[in-house]
Amino acid sequence: MMSFHRVLLCYDATREGQKALREAAALVELIGSETHVLSILNDAAWLHGTDVTAAEPFDTAMEAAQALLKEGLAKLEARGIHATGHFAVGDPMERIPAFAKELDVDLLVVGHRHSSPLARWWAGRNDGRLLDKVSCSVLVTTSTKADAAPAPA
Repeated sequence: MMSFHRVLLCYDATREGQKALREAAALVELIGSETHVLSILNDAAWLHGTDVTAAEPFDTAMEAAQALLKEGLAKLEARGIHATGHFAVGDPMERIPAFAKELDVDLLVVGHRHSSPLARWWAGRNDGRLLDKVSCSVLVTTSTKADAAPAPA
């Protein structure tokens, strides 16, 4: 089995991001690797002047994204995993490979949201290009309807 000494987990508030955090935590507990968590604020809405900019000031969005990073780090810490947090602003398809290279990670963990080809085309999604931009292994987690169900008390 390949040894993963340094893991980079891309974390956000989506169901897929939450599952990626849980699965990465379980893996890191087993292998004891150095762990990094990256939260990215995609600034495309503010750069292109969409209606989102009127509804949510950039500073507010940045504070929320940084709070989300702290939340992810706290969840890992509660499991006994020390992780280093990183925050970035920009296009995730550019920032993720840059951090992976800078941190010299062996494994990148990302969550994936299923969408139809039409939805990907409409949104201009280019997620598939991430694999072409990194030189490390990539663990992609996906979410199911069962993941959306609340955990039993």
